[in-house]
Amino acid sequence: MLQPKKTKFRRQQKGRMKGNAGRGNQLAFGSFGLKTMESCWLTGQQIEAARQAIARHMKREGNLWIRVFPDKPYTKKPAEVRMGKGKGNPEGFVAPITPGRIIFEAEGVPAQIAKEALELGAQKLPVSCKFIVRRDYVESMN
Repeated sequence: MLQPKKTKFRRQQKGRMKGNAGRGNQLAFGSFGLKTMESCWLTGQQIEAARQAIARHMKREGNLWIRVFPDKPYTKKPAEVRMGKGKGNPEGFVAPITPGRIIFEAEGVPAQIAKEALELGAQKLPVSCKFIVRRDYVESMN
C-alpha cells in the first residue's frame, strides 16, 4: 500500500479542494492517460486496486506510471467516543485530487488496449475519469 515512510507531523488539517488542478494536468511520460473530472481524496488502496486492474488488462506489457501519491494523513476517532478530547489518531493516507489531475499514464500498448485498461482502472476509483491521448500520438503499424 502506498504511504510515506515518515512524515514531519502526524496530523494535518483537512484543507479545501477548490478549483482545477494547476499541476499534474498534462501527460508527461506516456501517450495515454486517465484524467479526473471531479475532486476527491484517493486512498492508497484505491490507487493500488486501479493499478492492478490496468496492469492485468495490459498483460504487464508496456509501461504504467502512477502520477499521484497519498501523503496526506487523515484522522478518525474511535466508534462511540464523545465529542471533544482532541483530534483522532491517523487512520491512513490520502492523495487530494482536483479536476484535471492525471492519475495514471500508459505507454507501449495499442490505443484500444490502453483505453480498455484505463477504463477498467477508472471503475475502481471514486471519481469520474476521462481517457486522454497525447496530442502528437500516431498509431504505429507493426
